[in-house]
Amino acid sequence: MNRENKRKSFEKGYYKTHTCREVFTCKVCGRLVVPEGAGSGHRDHCPNCLSSLHVDEVPGDRMSDCGGWMDPIGVWVRKDGEWALIHRCRRCGKLNSNRVAADDNPMKLMSIAMKPLASPPFPLEHIEELTDLMGWDGSMKK
Repeated sequence: MNRENKRKSFEKGYYKTHTCREVFTCKVCGRLVVPEGAGSGHRDHCPNCLSSLHVDEVPGDRMSDCGGWMDPIGVWVRKDGEWALIHRCRRCGKLNSNRVAADDNPMKLMSIAMKPLASPPFPLEHIEELTDLMGWDGSMKK
């Protein structure tokens, strides 16, 4: 059974209370994805390319009609220190957050996390000038 048709087979909210033991082929990189190694009972993205499918409106409900590919565009750290991926749907633009799995590609995770630092919204040449203006201690000179 493929992921797109799952919501037709199970009642609403089924995956919130039941473990997902499904094996699937990633639609982006073509790798076979197995639930073992995720570190939880739910596998919602490919551990290789970190992409996902837009199948949920609310985590676990399988109620989305979109079915678009979801690209990993960022990471954030939850209050408890756990990392989570931010996915954006290529088709409808919806943003979702998914916890990082134990077997996710660490190089891909780090490249996503470092992207804002590698491409800041200002020219890097101005950092020294801006630091001088701030007095090297973070406060603005008077």
